[in-house]
Amino acid sequence: MANLSASCISFLLCFTTCINLISSHYLPEKHVALFIFGDSLFDPGNNNYINTTADFRANFYPYGETFFKCPTGRFSDGRLIPDFIAQFAGLPIIPTYLQPGKRKFTDGVNFASGGAGALVESHQGFVVDLETQIKYFNKVEKSLRQELGDAGAKKLMSKAVYLISIGGNDYFTKNSSVSDEEFVSMVLGNLTVALKEIYKKGGRKFGFPNLLPLGCLPYMKAQSGGSCFDELTAIAKLHSAELLKTLVKLQNQLEGFKYAYYNLYQSFTERLNNPSKYGFKDATTACCGSGPYGGVYSCGGKRGIEVYELCDKPGDYFFFDSYHPSEKAYRQFAELMWAGNTDIVWPYNLKMLFQDNAFYCTDQFSISMP
Repeated sequence: MANLSASCISFLLCFTTCINLISSHYLPEKHVALFIFGDSLFDPGNNNYINTTADFRANFYPYGETFFKCPTGRFSDGRLIPDFIAQFAGLPIIPTYLQPGKRKFTDGVNFASGGAGALVESHQGFVVDLETQIKYFNKVEKSLRQELGDAGAKKLMSKAVYLISIGGNDYFTKNSSVSDEEFVSMVLGNLTVALKEIYKKGGRKFGFPNLLPLGCLPYMKAQSGGSCFDELTAIAKLHSAELLKTLVKLQNQLEGFKYAYYNLYQSFTERLNNPSKYGFKDATTACCGSGPYGGVYSCGGKRGIEVYELCDKPGDYFFFDSYHPSEKAYRQFAELMWAGNTDIVWPYNLKMLFQDNAFYCTDQFSISMP
């Protein structure tokens, strides 16, 4: 928190206060909460509050400057996909789970942690892994039962939408001798356990981006002499194909399970191949960083290398730093995830899931754990 300016702290406290004020025991009939899990693509600043290094934080200039005018902990110049989804759904900005202070969770909460994976071993000790995020979720569910009663909490959890972005860090840190197929199975096995735990608590509606072409990030291109690192991209494609199979299987196993599968890989590739079509002047070099393609992860000068370059207009760039897209790119992804057709998101988009106000009975269910 020492890196956050006083104005930024006031901004965050204002949002938290507003969230608490509008939360009540008498929620609108069509109220749909948003719960978020994952990694740096979704992390709004949870890593600000854990004992970690600057490699896993973004709570310093120039992060956040485009929208918040200060660093919030988001790994971009502004808002992320969940921030836009909340806006489209008529919700306030969903707060970090680890932010100190008394909070209510009737609008949802964000558990995502930059650098996190589905496997506990991925960046272990520096991030909040998916298993721990689910433990925090269970605490939130208990808090909601205390606030709303068992019936009220079940209704809220059943109508809520759950966004999850996970897996990329597992493949970045893969040093196992097992085959890619076996490793993907391990990652998706842990994700399946997490999904079934959310389902057990009442969750029925889920949104997933698949993995982006990991080998084509500026960091990876700088490491490989300017070309995409094909081996890493190949395992991302394998993960995405197996993720879809996993979701279809869960839909057949679990009554009422619905999902939006967003082809982030396709959206990424289209913009890398034809940036001007989507309003970008540069989809090769990061706005903030150093070295070839801005691929040295030095943005902000807090990660061991003090010198870095910063562009004048982040909106001209597809990438903000060596790993992460700009706010402009995130907005485009969120718009597609929210209201895209079945060419890019299926079998539902998120707008459909938010407008589906069915309340599923969660007293009786049968789950076969893997």
